[in-house]
Amino acid sequence: MMRSPIRPFFAGVLALSAAFAAQAQTPAATTAEGSAERGKQLTYTCQGCHGVTGYKNAYPSYHVPKIAGQSREYLTNALTEYRKGARKHPTMQAQSQSFSEQEIADIAAYLSSLKK
Repeated sequence: MMRSPIRPFFAGVLALSAAFAAQAQTPAATTAEGSAERGKQLTYTCQGCHGVTGYKNAYPSYHVPKIAGQSREYLTNALTEYRKGARKHPTMQAQSQSFSEQEIADIAAYLSSLKK
């Protein structure tokens, strides 16, 4: 039986996310508003899917939205809901579970500061 490449991919995404989250433990100021500077470091892996025009996942087939310029509230709510399991997408759930509340605030601060 052929082994699915999906499971190793998700394991790799999760490991990479954890590595970037650990590396991003810089002394940048942290607030409830979030640090756009720190958020920029944390969103490096997001560009792999959300930064590619017209990209769709191979399986399952989901539209991948552009997140640059989204509102801070929307981004915070979306990542929090993925982390809690209220929104279903294996990659996004794995990514969001590696982030603290402060890191989600930092990511939202950075992405909301970008132009659409």
